[in-house]
Amino acid sequence: MVLHRSALALAVLLVVGACGTSNSDRSDTVGTDDLGRTVEIAPPIERTISLAPNLTELIYAAGAGSTLVAVTSSDDYPPAVDSLDRVSALPIDFEAVATKSPDLVLATDQINPPGDTETFEALDVPIYFFSFDSLDDVFDALRTTGSLIGTEARARDSAQALERQLSALRARTDSLSSEERPRVLVLIGDDTLYSFGAGSYIHELVEVAGGRSITASIETKAPTLSEEFVLTEKPDVIVGAWGSNYDSDRLLELHPTWDVVPAVRNGRGYGLPSNLLLRPGPRLLQGARRMAAHLHPDRFGDLDRPSVRADSPISSPSAKTTAVER
Repeated sequence: MVLHRSALALAVLLVVGACGTSNSDRSDTVGTDDLGRTVEIAPPIERTISLAPNLTELIYAAGAGSTLVAVTSSDDYPPAVDSLDRVSALPIDFEAVATKSPDLVLATDQINPPGDTETFEALDVPIYFFSFDSLDDVFDALRTTGSLIGTEARARDSAQALERQLSALRARTDSLSSEERPRVLVLIGDDTLYSFGAGSYIHELVEVAGGRSITASIETKAPTLSEEFVLTEKPDVIVGAWGSNYDSDRLLELHPTWDVVPAVRNGRGYGLPSNLLLRPGPRLLQGARRMAAHLHPDRFGDLDRPSVRADSPISSPSAKTTAVER
């Protein structure tokens, strides 16, 4: 038997109604999320749930990690998430979310179906959606998260630290001429060629790393490329979300006709940790720096290493002035 969502919402409300607290004596604040929805939030925000790993990282970067009562089963950073309860995000386990009595749920349209907002509204659980098409969206989301939860100053400082990191990297790569910038193909998988089309922050990462993304003009937002596309475009470098120890010989094993592609012929297929490319959050700047080191090893090879930074926007709850970038 399949329940309509409204019926499911009613059932969950009956189950958890006794656990709820009235907000009638609070002064609601109103915001507009990236879906264009008006979201009413009743401060103080003391219990939050993140429905995407990048949002979890943003919450910690905003200095609000202590408010998290649950994250998704895919969350693995920062280490503090290991002690948190888990909820299913695909599909959303509405009952598990509701039993946590969250004051606010954060979601992103890159992972969470926008249609689920109807069920959250029926449950009277505020849910705020973010969308990430550019690096500025990450910085804005960080500030917004702080504003929503009440940690504005910490979130502002973290956003400014990220913007300084971006400016520092851009200052180094801006000196490159067009001819010095390799044509770059960014892939999610090395077998089926999932990539990124127009409107993705990935192209900005490539640009700030000193390259030119060859899929930036594809109208489809998440294209699956053909073998012919790669053979025609002949990228100088291929970067994939395959991890740091990727063996570039695998590309030729999977795609034998690519022996004429400069990136494959010259052994310039590189892997980066997927969470530094596919999570639009604070660690994207690490991904950009490592990409720059691969694109220009003679000039920016020093960027391809973990570092400790005093202005890092991610810190553990017990050590708020220092953090380790991985």
